[in-house]
Amino acid sequence: MEKMARVTTALGSNTISGCTMFCHLDAPANAISVCRDAAQVVVAGRNIFKIYALEEEQFVEKLNLRVGRKPSLNFSCADVMWHQMDENLLATAATNGAVVTWNLGKPSRNKQDQLFTEHKRTVNKVCFHPTEVHMLLSGSQDGYMKCFDLRRKESVSTFSGQSESVRDVQFSIRDYFTFAASFENGNVQLWDIRRPDRYERMFTAHNGPVFCCDWHPEDRGWLATGGRDKMVKVWDITTNRAKEIHCVQTIASVARVKWRPERKYHLATCSMMVDHNIYVWDVRRPFIPFATFEEHKDVTTGIVWRHLHDPGFLLSGSKDSTLYQHKFKDASRPVDKANPEGLCFGLFGDLAFAAKESLISGGGDSNRKPYGSGGDRRYPIFFFKKPDLTEQFAHESSALSVFETDLESSRMDWFVKTARRYLLSGKPFRELCDHNAKVAKELNRPQVSTTWTMLRIMYSDPGNLATATSISKGGSIPLMNSFNMKEIAAGGLGSESRLDRGKGEIRQDTIHLDPGNSLINNNDENEETEGSEGPADYLFGDAELEDDDLYPMEHENPTAEEAEYSLPQEAFPLRHEIVDNPSVPEHLQDKVDSPHVSGNEAEAVCLTPIKSFSLISISQPLYESHLPASFFSPVVREMLQHYAEAGDVQMAVSVLIVLGDRIRKEVDELTQEHWYTSYIDLLQRFELWNVSNEVIKLSTSSAINCLNQTSTTLHINCSNCKRPMSNKGWICDRCHQCASICAVCHHVVKGLFVWCQGCSHGGHLEHIMNWLKSSSHCPAGCGHLCEYT
Repeated sequence: MEKMARVTTALGSNTISGCTMFCHLDAPANAISVCRDAAQVVVAGRNIFKIYALEEEQFVEKLNLRVGRKPSLNFSCADVMWHQMDENLLATAATNGAVVTWNLGKPSRNKQDQLFTEHKRTVNKVCFHPTEVHMLLSGSQDGYMKCFDLRRKESVSTFSGQSESVRDVQFSIRDYFTFAASFENGNVQLWDIRRPDRYERMFTAHNGPVFCCDWHPEDRGWLATGGRDKMVKVWDITTNRAKEIHCVQTIASVARVKWRPERKYHLATCSMMVDHNIYVWDVRRPFIPFATFEEHKDVTTGIVWRHLHDPGFLLSGSKDSTLYQHKFKDASRPVDKANPEGLCFGLFGDLAFAAKESLISGGGDSNRKPYGSGGDRRYPIFFFKKPDLTEQFAHESSALSVFETDLESSRMDWFVKTARRYLLSGKPFRELCDHNAKVAKELNRPQVSTTWTMLRIMYSDPGNLATATSISKGGSIPLMNSFNMKEIAAGGLGSESRLDRGKGEIRQDTIHLDPGNSLINNNDENEETEGSEGPADYLFGDAELEDDDLYPMEHENPTAEEAEYSLPQEAFPLRHEIVDNPSVPEHLQDKVDSPHVSGNEAEAVCLTPIKSFSLISISQPLYESHLPASFFSPVVREMLQHYAEAGDVQMAVSVLIVLGDRIRKEVDELTQEHWYTSYIDLLQRFELWNVSNEVIKLSTSSAINCLNQTSTTLHINCSNCKRPMSNKGWICDRCHQCASICAVCHHVVKGLFVWCQGCSHGGHLEHIMNWLKSSSHCPAGCGHLCEYT
């Protein structure tokens, strides 16, 4: 067969030349393989089986191996391999379970040589022995591996992996008799071809199927594996137990892995789905690819380095029906686009910030020299050849700055104390809010304390608020959510109507007016007065005025004349002492003698200055007597979100539990679950197990309520016969002995039971603790040195 290129090998160096190029295929490729002299490549798939020659700037089709009018399934290939000792020998793994060899030296059009049909299911992989010409190994979906001698018409050995399917088989390059096999169950087995009865070693390499493996071309003890868990692992099998020495985390399932020639720490990978790129990794720096080839538009199915001693060219086939030759110098370098800055918080709130030294030193110390600017002075520079920059990672030197926080300011004592002292249930709503507000205030958290107080005011019964709210001697007014406060900017109060808030004594249930004011009459009761057309109507006497009469704001005896007559406004605010009362205006004197005023109303005199303010209107209230809970829901919902976004998830969850159904429907279920989960995690980190369990029980989220119901089953064995206890009593149903006998007092333990996991003896917690104070041996006399945790 004509060769389109020649390879000259001298002193381990190669003279392969070429460029990045591609060609379109007739169908998607499943696998590719290159011949020994790197001049030709074979492409195999379900509907393609061709050989292409590699020229300087293009691929040239040389041979189509799918011949005949109706090609059989033997031409439908899942894998292909070109023998590295015989340039005319090919082997394919067919999807119908057949293993086929091809002799390119045949003069006929059909190059098929031998056909092996011993596998019952699809053959996933075929592999020639690196030095033995006639030895071929196959791995199938039926779980068996078969070794064929091409001089015979049947297999010479069959290896059973005791698994569902074999995904890859590879002969060791350095060890003549050893091959590795990877399986669907995550195991990797090492076999000796002389012993087909049992594997020599097996270890679990991945969580899930292991799709590929590859022996290192230089180090005989290194084996690379790739699996569905998106990891590439490098194993050292020279030790007694396989040891993972490198691990690379990719972003998709690893379908192929190939070590890069002449580069000990480099390997190439491609993915089985999602990711179309080919990555070359340096296993010493596994967090970012060393190089990336991004030419394919669909999943890459096969990769192979062009020559065993040339790291500069990589061939690949894909489901996008293209065949590529990638020149390594044309690969993109992700590290060049990586950001060399980093930011991280420490456990105690310290902040670490790393940035380029050029950025840090540019505005700082001018005497500071960049890292590596003077070179390595330990050796003369002329001893070393200048390295190829394309084969090295870009070295970035960063300066690290650490900003420490004051330990006192970052302490979480308030969180622990709050969690322990908060009351979330068991008392009326008002008492819960008052208690939690008091706790927050004592812990120097005034905003949280005020929030609890506002929640009590908004959601409590207005009629009961008066008993919990008092007016101090200084004259502060209690908050009342049932009143409509209005101000009329018609001028200020005159000097005669100024209020003195610092004088007088006002009780909680009684409003006392100045007894020295002769213009105010004493009345036995307060009633609504008719006959005035002012903007508001009030009448307060010198008698007691009950709070319950104010808050409901309802008219007990509404009359028909109410809309027609009204009294003038009051000249003083509610519950405040009036000082320097003005004289009675003349028009009020006429009002008292008016025939339209009833007898009881005539006994009361209301003082109204000419310029006045309307403070409270209760004749026609704007709101109902008690606002529904839904009225405050938007504000409370925003408040909860504010605390959660600020990091105080403790407050958000506590309010959710205390308010219960008042606010539960206003917050999204997923948001509630996120808050609960975060708070429970914090509680468990601080080992507040009881508080955490209480929060779980009081949770309004169904997904949280079940957290303390998982893993609650304790499986125990009988201390006598060592067999599992199947019943729920204290008697073992096998040996009919009491399983929970205290080794100290020899009585049945019906409460807390502690036992040694070594000898299974134990007893009452208090008895065992007292015993261990004087002896470390088992109290049952078995001689075991018991250890309890």
